[in-house]
Amino acid sequence: MSGEGRPSRAAWVLAGTVLGSAMAFIDSSAVNLTLPVIQQQLGGGVEAAQWIMNAYALFLSALVLAGGAAADRYGRKRVFVVGVGVFTFASAACGLAPSLPALIAARALQGAGAALLTPASLALLGAAYDAKGRGQAVGVWAGASGLTSAVGPVLGGWLTQAISWRAVFFINVPVAAVAVWLVLANAKESKGARSGPVDVAGAAAVTAGLAAITWALTVAPKQGPDVWVLAAGGLGVAALAAFLVIERRAENPMMPLKLFKSATFSGVNALTLALYAALGGALFLLPFELIRAHGYPPSMAGAALLPLSIGLGVLSPLAGRLASRIGARRMLIVGPLLVGAGFLTLALSSAIRSYWTGVFPGLAVLALGMGISVAPLTDAVLTAVPDEYEGAAAGINNAVARVAGLLAVALVGFVVGGADAASVSAGYREAMIAAAVACALAAGIAALTVRGSPNRVAKPA
Repeated sequence: MSGEGRPSRAAWVLAGTVLGSAMAFIDSSAVNLTLPVIQQQLGGGVEAAQWIMNAYALFLSALVLAGGAAADRYGRKRVFVVGVGVFTFASAACGLAPSLPALIAARALQGAGAALLTPASLALLGAAYDAKGRGQAVGVWAGASGLTSAVGPVLGGWLTQAISWRAVFFINVPVAAVAVWLVLANAKESKGARSGPVDVAGAAAVTAGLAAITWALTVAPKQGPDVWVLAAGGLGVAALAAFLVIERRAENPMMPLKLFKSATFSGVNALTLALYAALGGALFLLPFELIRAHGYPPSMAGAALLPLSIGLGVLSPLAGRLASRIGARRMLIVGPLLVGAGFLTLALSSAIRSYWTGVFPGLAVLALGMGISVAPLTDAVLTAVPDEYEGAAAGINNAVARVAGLLAVALVGFVVGGADAASVSAGYREAMIAAAVACALAAGIAALTVRGSPNRVAKPA
């Protein structure tokens, strides 16, 4: 173990980064269970629910690249603390939001804070642990992050029913205070070898591109391919193309394109896109299916997802240790295939109202697959790039995962025609089958691109 010098300090840094990241991961999933109640109090239909989720996902997806680069250039510890501060302020604004536009704006600011703290938290682990200890630390981080993502709906449903949907946001404040204290007290500042300003032009281009495409996909089911939808889609594609040109020419790009020379890095990110698109779209619809179609109260709908929480929490640390011994390839083939089998099981059993025969079997298989996949995927990303680019690599992979979920939620309108139970159920089944296909694609990508043990991946020069 290195960087912090003493195991106890490294462990406290790990605890602080887990708590900080937990807020971002919980808010990515907990809000799902609050949406029906928010709609009742603040108004809006399916499209409004999509924007409550996507305002957060959009800024997290677009700016997490800049967050990773900023962590490398200005200091991982400093950027983590700033990110937690922004996220906490925005969380309080969400809890106090008097209207739907105010809530959506605060959610966007939350996403910006999460974009800073999430990649910085992973990069802090790289400075706190040596190569031998990092795999296990990343496994713990990934397991805790996955656990909090899955616990989010449980917590969100319980708080919404027992207190208020606003409590889902206020709970971040004390968690943030502890996370900042642990990191300030125990982490040493670390930076990458690069210097220079954050790539503002690139950040603006990718944010504009994703925003335009997300808007087009969200309104297209109602408006059809009219001139505004086509114009927004074309503008979004043009902005993303401009982003790639900017990154190629920038002196200090936030997404160094040379990292994609590594077949493993490129492949793992493609795998991430397919896997997290499946997960994001399906988990957006699952609470609606349970609440609208099956009549679950929010707390029970959240509790229904506990198998996913338990599976991720238990299996991810074990998977991190196993990946360091046998390599990521086999685990990143088997894991997504199991996730796909879980989605297919959920689709086939969607008409069964009993939880234990209709929902639990699919979620159990899904949890097993995600528990096998998350830690090897994260470690493979970090070990496929030079050490000084770890923050950027973490940011790129987080961006890919968030973009996947962002686009998947934006596409929900194409399979869900309305908010009534019949429309939700029909769309739910179609989405689960599509998710299973995406997971099979992810497994195929792993088979073709991931080679060897994560700790022996050849890094690009």
